[in-house]
Amino acid sequence: MKNPDLIRNSIEPIISLSEEEWIILNNYISCKVLKKNDYFLKEGEICKSVALVCQGILIYSKELDNADEITTDFGIEGDWVTDNYSRLNNSPSLLNIKALADSKILVIQQKDLSVLYDKVPKLEKFGRVLMEKAFVKITQLSLDLQILSAKERYLKLLSTNPGIFQRIPLYHIANYLGIAPKSLSRIRNSISKKR
Repeated sequence: MKNPDLIRNSIEPIISLSEEEWIILNNYISCKVLKKNDYFLKEGEICKSVALVCQGILIYSKELDNADEITTDFGIEGDWVTDNYSRLNNSPSLLNIKALADSKILVIQQKDLSVLYDKVPKLEKFGRVLMEKAFVKITQLSLDLQILSAKERYLKLLSTNPGIFQRIPLYHIANYLGIAPKSLSRIRNSISKKR
C-alpha cells in the first residue's frame, strides 16, 4: 500500500506537481516491507534505488574486520534513504542499510529516475535538493565530529532529533556520534543529574 500523503509531504515543500504528474510519479513507485534486520542494501552490492521511509527505521552501518558495526546514519519516517556514492557511480556500496525495526518503504529504481526526470522535469529539481541536503548533512556531521565535544554532539542530536533515543539502541547512537557507549552513558547520566 502506497502512502500518497507522505510522498506529498516530502515533495510539495520543494516542488508543486499537477495531478497528472502525481499519477506519473506514482506509476514508478513500489512499496516494500522490510522485517527487522532485513537489508535495503548490503555492502558490496550496487545501490539501484532510492526509498522514502513510510514506517520504521533504517540504519546505515559499516561492518569492520573485527565484526564490530559502526553506525554512520539513520533514516526515519519521511527520510529518503540511498547510498548516493554507490548509486551515482554504479559502484559497490561500502555500507549496509538495514531495517532496525519492521519498516515500510516506497522505492523508486535508479533506472526509472531518468525516465521520471524526462516525463516530469520538475522532479529533477527535487532530486537536486535532496542531493544538496544529503551533502550538507554529511558536511555538518564531519565538522561536528571534528569541532564539537562528545557532550555537545549528544546535546545537538537530542535537540534536533529527540525521539530517536526511544527508537534506536544507545550503542548505535554512540557509534553515530563517534562516542564509546560507556562515554555516552556517562554523558547522559551527568546531564540527567543536573536536571
